[in-house]
Amino acid sequence: MPVDYDLVVIGSSAAGIHAAIAAANLKARVALVEQGCSAVSDGFGTRVLSEVGQTLYQKQRAAQLGLWDEVALPSVATAWEQTQRWSKAAALAIADPLSPSALSAMGVDVLSGCGEFHRKPTLGFRVNDRALRSRAYLLAIEQLPVIVKTSASRYAVPAPLALPNIDGLATVGYLHANTVLQKMPAFEALQRLVVIGNDAIGVELAQSLVRLGQAVTLIVSSPRILPDEDSDAAFLLQAQLEAEGVEVLTDTTVTQVRHIDDSKWAQAGNHAIKASEIILTTATPLDWKTLNLEAANVKMSASNVIVNAKLQTSNPHIYACRSQFDGAYTSHQAIADANTALKNALFLPIAKISDRSVPSVIATVPPLARIGHTEPSAMQRFGKDVVVLQQSFKALTKAQLQGETTGFCKLLVHRNGSLLGAHIVGLQAEELIAPIALAMQQKIKIQAIAALVLPSSSLAEIMQQTAAEWHRLRWQQNSKRQDFLEGFFNWRRSQS
Repeated sequence: MPVDYDLVVIGSSAAGIHAAIAAANLKARVALVEQGCSAVSDGFGTRVLSEVGQTLYQKQRAAQLGLWDEVALPSVATAWEQTQRWSKAAALAIADPLSPSALSAMGVDVLSGCGEFHRKPTLGFRVNDRALRSRAYLLAIEQLPVIVKTSASRYAVPAPLALPNIDGLATVGYLHANTVLQKMPAFEALQRLVVIGNDAIGVELAQSLVRLGQAVTLIVSSPRILPDEDSDAAFLLQAQLEAEGVEVLTDTTVTQVRHIDDSKWAQAGNHAIKASEIILTTATPLDWKTLNLEAANVKMSASNVIVNAKLQTSNPHIYACRSQFDGAYTSHQAIADANTALKNALFLPIAKISDRSVPSVIATVPPLARIGHTEPSAMQRFGKDVVVLQQSFKALTKAQLQGETTGFCKLLVHRNGSLLGAHIVGLQAEELIAPIALAMQQKIKIQAIAALVLPSSSLAEIMQQTAAEWHRLRWQQNSKRQDFLEGFFNWRRSQS
């Protein structure tokens, strides 16, 4: 029986829209069901807060350097109101080129509303009383929990963290990190905000809020913040947060919250904290039952849609993009999944995901960017073949001129010169990780990076300096070569 479409994309997220446009450009017939998603990522509000907080911080720093005689910072309420306005304007500017009318002009059939799978008379996706039949379907919904099940456990992404089981939380109420900008009122005076969560969003939000004039307590249940990141980078960022005024409580669990005398109180270990607002960094996952996946013979675990390395569900015609990476939604990684799924859905299903070549960024100040293995995972897999190279930003001329010397570049290298991973924390780390990602994707070895000649006024010099450590370490370990050269120069001097 003929079908209506080559691909039906379910979810107008950034990844869903990207897949729909790419399929249309390939002359495939494609439909996009909005399914309650937006082109603007849930994490957009946190990014806006980070930018505003950084701007205010730079203004204060200019006064400290004597560049301004007086700093007239806006009130907390004014800063918050202007931030909300800017966020709405920026979100509209991002969404406008991806509106339904713009997508229709590109050849995408856009359907508003939400739908579900049906199996009779044949498999399809029903939305607004219309049955869409396609050769393939792609689930691209931010809140949909998807986990990869492969023989290589490295690629298996943990399920998104569920909302913490805190006594009284539902009654007292809370805000979610991704919607705090829209829902939290503007405060005139200093308020205590309690942020609960181990992930990157909590760290980003805590720093942004304290820079916007709030008192912030960050509570994490793990022994340190960012437990999945490089330990040196995590400790450095924790020190930065504390230096800016964030109270960080590690290895601490919030057991209950209460509403007492018009205030919220959180019991965290031995600490009773009075809070104006409680903010959670974990979102409620989408209830996949609303999609009626059973009708499509899609198997699931207790809380996840299961896909293979080709991003196929148990129904080989239905694909799914992962929405969560290390507990946070990142659109660029979801788009990378969409590219893989698109190749398999429209052509032969032979492409597989490769998380090693996809970088991630934590938008703190300084930012943290990384790709590939962490030091423990590299050591576990390659043992003594791993070489760790590291250089501080203090050696960079530009970092010194800008007064941003906090940070380092760490490269994990196999003894054959292959790059295994990189961790950069420091000024513009999110930009510096790009050439490292390219080097890893193209299998460029560390010797080529060490041979680069870069301007001494550029931050990119940190990569060359770190890579150059490769030659220094190998020289130190080669005593025979050192003895030979010492003897050679002794002989040559004796012949002069």
